[in-house]
Parts: sequence; C-alpha cells; structure tokens
Amino acid sequence: MVEHYTPEHWGIRPILFHAGGFGVPAYSFFVLLGLAVGVAVYFYEAKRGKKLTEQGFFIFIGSLAGGALGAKFTELVINYKAALAAASPELLLSGRTIVGGLIGGAAGAALTKKAMGLTERRGNFFAPAIAAGLAIGRLGCFFQGCCYGVPTSLPWGVNFGDGIPRHPTQLYESAFMLIMFVYLEKVKNRANLAPGRLFDLLMMSYFTFRFLIEFIRVEKPAFWGLSVFQLISLAVIIYLNRGLILDYARGQKNYA
Repeated sequence: MVEHYTPEHWGIRPILFHAGGFGVPAYSFFVLLGLAVGVAVYFYEAKRGKKLTEQGFFIFIGSLAGGALGAKFTELVINYKAALAAASPELLLSGRTIVGGLIGGAAGAALTKKAMGLTERRGNFFAPAIAAGLAIGRLGCFFQGCCYGVPTSLPWGVNFGDGIPRHPTQLYESAFMLIMFVYLEKVKNRANLAPGRLFDLLMMSYFTFRFLIEFIRVEKPAFWGLSVFQLISLAVIIYLNRGLILDYARGQKNYA
C-alpha cells in the first residue's frame, strides 16, 4: 500500500476516531484490523485442514516477516527521493506496498520452508487469509486518501481534498479482494484441488487486476508508458506462467 505524500486536510477521514484524547489514524487501524482478520482466517483454515503444526507456525512467521520487509523495501526503492527528503522519522516509517508485501511474503515462506527442508505447498491456507486481510486493509488507504485514482466524471467519483472527483481505486481493490475471498472459500474444498493452487490463483488474479487498475491510478510512468507496479505485475505474471511459456517456446501444444 503505497502512501502518497499529500497536503494537509487530504483524505476522507484520516483520523478515524479519538480514544482517550488520542487520534487513531484510519490507515493504521484498517491495516492492523486486516492483519488480525488475515491471521485469524489463516489459523482457522490451517486448523480445519489439520496443518496447524509447529512447522506451519514457523512458515507463517516467515511469510509475515517477509511480507513486512517486502512491503517497506519496495516502497522505499520506488519512492526513494521522497524517503530521503523526509523531514521526520514518521514519513520514513510510513508507506508500504501490497505488491512488495505479496512478493516478500511468498519469498519469506519459501525461504523458511527451504531452511526446514520442507517441500509441501501450503498456499491453500494462506490464500483466503491474504484476500480477507487486503480487502479490509485497503479501506485504510481510502480513508487516508492514498493510492487514489485519476479524475472521473462517473457518479461515484470521490473528492479526496482537491475538489476533483476521482476514481476510488482503493474501494475497487477492496471489492475485488472481497470477491476473491468469497470465491476461494467456495472452491477450497474441491477434491481435485492441488496443494498451493489457491495461492497461485490469488497471485495471478491480483497481479492481473493490479496491472489493469494502474491505468486509472495516479502513478508516474516508468518505462513504455507503464508504471513500476505494472512492470512488476508483468514480471510476476510471466513467472507464474513460466511453464506455459517454456512449453510454447519449445513448440509443445499440450499445455495441460
């Protein structure tokens, strides 16, 4: 979730509510709520699938740590100029991106499994949890006013503070991830479901969606008129379909 460094009084409701004289930021509230719900869904799915083991716990911790590092590292690389110019530690510590979080989480889980000598895929337990968590977390972006869209004349355009109706791309993504959660929950019990298939499906669906929605998000083009996130999304899509691509390059026609 990349935070754009925006002017004061920007956003729908940056401070969600006050508790004991302390203003609770909407962004942090929904990110933490999404994380809590995601964790709860994961442990429910793992317990239901009889995979709530010590090994599963370490994989979960590895993915969580990788996701946190990936989300922050990617944001710092993309917005390094803003980070270097930040006048306060708060700006340096804020800002993260879902793209980096998903990639970092997958890498963290893979490295943890490798260190433990495990080969079994457990992504089917992670996929619904990730979808649920992101569906909630993106609401924080909406209230904060980050990750917003380009101007629009559609009736549901939202004014985030500059008087210009914009695509509420945060809500589009939240709705998409909610739909993905419902779908993943529906198909998770299929008898022929291969281990890790749901995670592959989630990653493929999200990065395809992210590539498309970037056309109506406010992001600077990097190369060939595409944003950095679109280029990363393309790289992930190609990686996920590497088997099909290799088969095609070899002239094979059986892609099953």
